[in-house]
Amino acid sequence: MTERVDATRPPAADPYSPQLRTALVLTGTGTDGAYHAGVLRALHEAGVKIDLVGARGVGVVGALFAAVDGGQRLWDDKGFWMAPEVRALYGWRTIPRIAILALAVSLAVVALPVAAIALGFVVFPIDFFLKTIGAGGAQGLVGWYVQLAQRAFAPDMLPTWLPRIVLLILSAVAVLAVAAARTRPGRASRGGLWWRIVRPPIAAAGAVDLCWRAMWDLVRGAAALKQPPAADLSRRYLEMLADNLGQPGFRELLFVVHDVDAHRDLVFALVADGRRGDLVRRPTSRAADARRAEVFDLAGVARDLLPDAVAGALAVPLATEWHTATFAPDGYWRGESHRLGDRPASLVRLVDELVAAGVQQIVVVSAAHDTPGPHALSAARADGRGRLGEYLRSAEAAIVRDATTTWEGVRIFTIRPVHNPIGPFDFDGGYDDRSQRRQTLVELMNRGYEDAYRQFIEPVVGASGETVGI
Repeated sequence: MTERVDATRPPAADPYSPQLRTALVLTGTGTDGAYHAGVLRALHEAGVKIDLVGARGVGVVGALFAAVDGGQRLWDDKGFWMAPEVRALYGWRTIPRIAILALAVSLAVVALPVAAIALGFVVFPIDFFLKTIGAGGAQGLVGWYVQLAQRAFAPDMLPTWLPRIVLLILSAVAVLAVAAARTRPGRASRGGLWWRIVRPPIAAAGAVDLCWRAMWDLVRGAAALKQPPAADLSRRYLEMLADNLGQPGFRELLFVVHDVDAHRDLVFALVADGRRGDLVRRPTSRAADARRAEVFDLAGVARDLLPDAVAGALAVPLATEWHTATFAPDGYWRGESHRLGDRPASLVRLVDELVAAGVQQIVVVSAAHDTPGPHALSAARADGRGRLGEYLRSAEAAIVRDATTTWEGVRIFTIRPVHNPIGPFDFDGGYDDRSQRRQTLVELMNRGYEDAYRQFIEPVVGASGETVGI
């Protein structure tokens, strides 16, 4: 039986070698992509040889750029993670925002009578004090307050208008919510109207749009051309990658997205011509039809699915809408529309596919840090996105720990921070309990850059004693 290799220990029997087929894996959600960008910058500067880029979640963004020697578009001054739009990624959807605002306004309106009564507790002491020092008039503040209260609580004032205002506000929100539920794009859904109204609260569309906008800046070069639709841009991207595979800086691409309806992970890949057959016909204990249902060769007709695959990878389970993708009528799924999304545990499937693709070394990059031991706890998050981010970060750390142990003699190296206070949805930065200050995405990116040198380039690549190359 093959001995199990623990990737958390320093490399011993199987040291790193740039002569072996090497894959870089980017895994994570949301802000983790900034950490990936810092690592990619360090690997680019050090000239570390990468043959294949694999990804899941937001790592797909970094993988798309790294595969075509465009990693600088992630970290430069006008790159993806430096764009002002990043601060608004994965924000609350419009309807939840309007609903919360309407509820706040309604509560404020209802609180007006209470506020009017509470004002009396302030007016009476002040009036008494003024009269004591001889500064109050005959009527004083109390008289003014009594007149104001009589007018406010007259039958044709607050008792009449307050219920009308609240009803008008809540009715407007209800109409907007029902209209949004009835015009919901994609597949038909079952369940009561209420559950169709209560949709996932966070939007992933901004991350998808920013990805293709940054990709267009890379593909178009200096030409001042209008950005084409994502379908056309993805074809240009795949053509550029396919035509340049084997050239310096261009790498094979493989990433995983979860199909909620098929209950399986889908593999999207563009590999060298000599490996395309193995990708689809990989020996497996499962039926051949199951393999055909899961693997999509981006060098063939599946290239039209790249925009859907990217959107699915950026869809966070339960927090955002699933992305609905329609398959080709002549494919395995016969034109069906399936819901796609990310699945953090699919990292294990990704590593499995890389091993099957002939990879001999894997470098896993994750922004999820491991808890070093006791007395390292931080304050629990109370905000909605923070709570979700805590769970995703914890799950990611556990999955990375599980996935970085393998068989078959493949060596796995990891690059991950010792401490990361920025949650997956903290695009405006996160508060660090240890340093008692707020940290930004730029700092997270720089941390990835430094970790790549300290954890991999200097101790692992440098210790190999061999010259690295692109």
